[in-house]
Amino acid sequence: MILDVYQHFRETPGYNKLIGDDFCLIEYKCPIDVEKFKLWTESHFLSFVIKGRKDWTSIEKTYQTKAGDALFIRKGVYNTKQYLEEDYCTMLFFMNDNFIRNFMKETDQLSGASVNVPDRQIFEVNINSGLESMLMSVFNYMTQEGGIPKELVMIKLKELLFNLLMDKDNPEIADFFRSIQSVEKTSLDEIMRKNFHCDLSMEDFARLSGRSLSTFKRDFKKVYNDTPQRWLTDKRLDYARTLLLTSDLNANEVGFEAGFANSSHFNKAFKEKFSLPPNQFRKSELSIQ
Repeated sequence: MILDVYQHFRETPGYNKLIGDDFCLIEYKCPIDVEKFKLWTESHFLSFVIKGRKDWTSIEKTYQTKAGDALFIRKGVYNTKQYLEEDYCTMLFFMNDNFIRNFMKETDQLSGASVNVPDRQIFEVNINSGLESMLMSVFNYMTQEGGIPKELVMIKLKELLFNLLMDKDNPEIADFFRSIQSVEKTSLDEIMRKNFHCDLSMEDFARLSGRSLSTFKRDFKKVYNDTPQRWLTDKRLDYARTLLLTSDLNANEVGFEAGFANSSHFNKAFKEKFSLPPNQFRKSELSIQ
């Protein structure tokens, strides 16, 4: 299963964290023996690396980070890789759509229509001296005894967003924030297109889209004129077909990458749609080419 990282941090004791209604700040020290795992989050977040290295992989590319680097990561599903030769520590600033939308409404100089809504899932953040100083001040607050008052957290988080958006070297992040301001609900089509291959439950997809399960199903029917499960199965099978013909993955690996948690279910569904089991389909198609 994929780790629901936002819920994990909010609900699991032992982390140095500060939690608000629409935000969450975490100091995360990754165990040295955890090299790779897949995660998903229903909330956007900024990751600022204090120590160590980690790779983040989205559907468009892999981003390598080291101490002093920062990424702004949109809600979605990701693969990560930590380098085992060194400890890893990061500050994570989670913020949901409501927090961003309310922040943008309060700041006239930053609001306005987004001309180019970025399609990417991860943004590399330019770290200027002001932003680095602010991030380290929050880190110092988080690690001192007695913690930090929630009111000060709100001030620091808004200061973070001001620094982020007023830097002309972070234009795509500003455009993304404006796109959130201009809509009340996340695009269902965008969520499904970017995450159909992930083994998430219907409840997880609903949360990713910012909807209740019943609203998600109703909106899904309007957009696709189909049920979520039938649409997902068909989309995953088409993707599995592509992987069989273009990759060196074996059939079980193809099924997993396409979003099927059970290999027998994948094999049965694939045969029903394409008339052959995955391995036979691959041999038959490649022999023709």
